[in-house]
Amino acid sequence: MNGNNPLRTQWGAAATLFFLAPAVGELLSSSAPPIEFFNPPAFVLLTILYGGGALLCRELTVRWRKGWLTLFILGAAYGIIEEGLMVKSFFNPNWIDIGVFGTYGRWADVNWVWSFNLTVYHACISIAAPILLTQLLFPRRRGAPWVGNRIFVILFVLLVGAVLLGYFFFGDGPGAPPYRPPMLQYQLTVVAAAGLVWLAWQAPSSSRRTFPVSAPLGGRRRAVALFMLGILGLMGLFVPSALFSHFGVYPVAAIVATAGWGALAALAVFHLAGRGRGLSEPCQLALASGALAPFIIFAFTHEANPSRQDNPAGMAVVGAAFLLFLLTIAFRVRRRVRHANPVQPLKQAGGTAPSDHPTDATPPRESWPPPPHTRPG
Repeated sequence: MNGNNPLRTQWGAAATLFFLAPAVGELLSSSAPPIEFFNPPAFVLLTILYGGGALLCRELTVRWRKGWLTLFILGAAYGIIEEGLMVKSFFNPNWIDIGVFGTYGRWADVNWVWSFNLTVYHACISIAAPILLTQLLFPRRRGAPWVGNRIFVILFVLLVGAVLLGYFFFGDGPGAPPYRPPMLQYQLTVVAAAGLVWLAWQAPSSSRRTFPVSAPLGGRRRAVALFMLGILGLMGLFVPSALFSHFGVYPVAAIVATAGWGALAALAVFHLAGRGRGLSEPCQLALASGALAPFIIFAFTHEANPSRQDNPAGMAVVGAAFLLFLLTIAFRVRRRVRHANPVQPLKQAGGTAPSDHPTDATPPRESWPPPPHTRPG
């Protein structure tokens, strides 16, 4: 997927992310099983929502010349826009997927435990993971925009349209009358989403190129540790709140425990990444695969779950397809690392190469933004 035609590669990357983001966020998670996901109206809406949201988050990160911190903040803003402003599950105690969290952690007409968990979920799983996987498939375009200004505006308008559609027509579930959230809380949610976008813009710029193709830190042990961290990090989104709600622990404790669990996982990843130096492609893939592994495993069990009220037929096929997808990326990454011949950096004065030259053999890419012209003399 790393052809030499930049335009073809650019559109291939954009299209892959556009369809991969909803497939991860809704299909693999079983929130929308195949019979629901591939229903034409739902499919169009989900691709506009997830695919457009992921592309907008990535484009802003690249155009602002930021890094992963900005992307995660934008992902959190996306989670608030989808769950708070569109489907209104932040407020609706009878939302079809909310379960016990429609009462546990509900205060001032807001489902606080649910809102916090879903915001983090969308930032990590719906936005960051599909972007990371797509960039591993298209390393030559990792630091460049994937859509032009016109497509960017179209995606934004479509996202706003999807939010308005949800606000005016979405209720507790299919066929239910529209739910009207409390206006003050809804307006504060708009402010929160806008504030996160502003915070993402104000975040420090990456000292390295945005989304570097490779980095010095790799190794099998590091990859295994990151894979396990991906699993544990995902568990942190569900285990504390599930246990605390079951035993009736004060809801604030569930939010604090989930936040603490996530913070520890993030600090561990930051440490394994050399305090921001970055990770090799195999390590990046290991982290994303760990985060998706529980979904893939449980995909094979949904069809045998009698407690599900929807139709999970085909989820085993979804799990197998995603497993094959990750193995395909792993094969491509391993082939690049072993057999690619990267362009060697020019030696600096004195005969030494730049100190941040990556050790992973990764093919060169088109750089964006272009390096400034060297001034004469």
